[in-house]
Amino acid sequence: MLLAIDCGNTNTVFSIWDGSEFIATWRTATEWQRTADQYYVWLSTLMKLQKIEAEITDVIVSSTVPRVVFNLRVLADRYFNTRPYVVGKPDCQLPVDVRVDEGTAVGPDRLVNTVAGYDIYGGDLIIVDFGTATTFDVADADGAYVGGVIAPGVNLSLEALHNAAAALPHVDISKPQSVVGTNTVACMQSGVFWGYIGLVREICARIKAERDREMRVIATGGLAPLFQQAEALFDAYQDDLTMHGLTVIHKYNKDLAE
Repeated sequence: MLLAIDCGNTNTVFSIWDGSEFIATWRTATEWQRTADQYYVWLSTLMKLQKIEAEITDVIVSSTVPRVVFNLRVLADRYFNTRPYVVGKPDCQLPVDVRVDEGTAVGPDRLVNTVAGYDIYGGDLIIVDFGTATTFDVADADGAYVGGVIAPGVNLSLEALHNAAAALPHVDISKPQSVVGTNTVACMQSGVFWGYIGLVREICARIKAERDREMRVIATGGLAPLFQQAEALFDAYQDDLTMHGLTVIHKYNKDLAE
């Protein structure tokens, strides 16, 4: 079975793929100091608790935190006796082209999302990912990654407000009852909620106008359903888009190796 690992700036997700579906998914905080032994103790304990007797034969990793990759490689080698595929490394090929400025390093998660989006929906996509940053990635008609947009993440914006202004509290993002807030928390929630509605709508509209074609907007990330409540911003939502992309990339590389 395949162990797919998506390491983001905030959280790292481990999922076990049996060839047709994910049979288990776990999430932990991303900490570059965590050793391969610690990863294994944590992972094996969760597998036992859920009575999962899966034999891991393959590992694939996507990581936006380079310092984490070494210990994940050791985890795969020491405990699963396999050399992992690491997205972005020369020995891990992508089933789509990457057409950006020479020398540009594209985040592995953005490439994986593009692969997944193209596999599920075809080309001419805008993929909006609500993570630590809010990213917009553009897939061409043939699925090629052709660039995108990076904006501050929703929670990052709220933290910045709280940290930079002594009088402003920490608040959770939610849909406000009205645009005009009548207290500090409601004012902050309205600014962030409706501000991001406008940000997503405007950026997607400008991408479509610049490319002069119809494009589908696909969302991923936990906050996407919240924003979809207010406005029809997205054509589809995929919670496990990145994980699906990792399975596609893994299969593509295994087929190349045969």
